[in-house]
Amino acid sequence: RTVTSKMDLLAFHTNTPNESLISSENGVDLSLGSQPLENTKVHFEEKQFVCSECGKGFTHKSALLTHKRIHTGEKPFACADCGKCFTQKSKASVLKHERIHTGEKPFVCLECGKRFTQKSSLHKHERVHTGEKPFACSDCGKCFTKKAYLVVHERIHRGEKPFECFECGKYFTTKSYLLTHERIHRGERPFTCSECGRCFTEKSSLLTHEHCGSAIGCRSCTTGILTLLESCAKDMRPIGFSLSHITYCC
Repeated sequence: RTVTSKMDLLAFHTNTPNESLISSENGVDLSLGSQPLENTKVHFEEKQFVCSECGKGFTHKSALLTHKRIHTGEKPFACADCGKCFTQKSKASVLKHERIHTGEKPFVCLECGKRFTQKSSLHKHERVHTGEKPFACSDCGKCFTKKAYLVVHERIHRGEKPFECFECGKYFTTKSYLLTHERIHRGERPFTCSECGRCFTEKSSLLTHEHCGSAIGCRSCTTGILTLLESCAKDMRPIGFSLSHITYCC
C-alpha cells in the first residue's frame, strides 16, 4: 500500500499496524519497525517555511532566515582577524576561511605535492594531471577544467564584455583583464625584471621579456650599431620577439 501524506501515514498505522507500507516519495518501506522514527519524520516533514523572494522551501524557520541573507546581502558574522563577513556561523565555513590566516593547507596533491586549503580546490587541481575537462562549450566544443573558465569563454561567442574602465570606457570580458588595464592609467608596473630592472604591467609580459632576454645579442654580425630587427634574418629571431626587444648587437 502507498501513502502520499503524513496524515495518511498516521491513519494507516492506527488502523492496520501490521500491513506493509510504501512511501510514494521514494519507495521506502515505512511499516512500523522497518525504519527508524527519525527517517519517517524526514520523508513527510513539510517545508512550511517558504522564501518570499525565490519560493524555496525549508523545514525549519532558522534555515529560512539564514537563506534570506542571500537576498538581503546581510553577513552578520565577521572574522576576528581580517573582518571578512559571512552569512552564517557555520563551523565548516569558518574553518575554511581561517586557513587563510593560519596558512594551513591539509589537502595534498599526490602527483605534484601542491597543497590546498579546501578539498574541492584539490579536486579541481587534479584535473590538470588527469587531463579531465568536464565543462564543454555548447557553441564550439572547447572544454575546460573549471566552470568559471567556461563562463568567461562563452562571453566570446556572445560578445559580452561586462567590465568597463571608467577612465577610457574600454570594456573587458573579465574583471582581472580590467584590473590589469587600469594599471596603464595609474602608471603602475608591479612586475620587475631582476636582470635589467625593466617593469611591466602584466606578469606574462615579464615572462616573455625574461624568456627572450633583456639584451638580445645578434648572432650574425659584430657591427655594434645595428639592431636585431635591422640585420638578422627572421628565422634567427627568438620566439616572442617584438619591437620591445630590440637592442644593439654588442
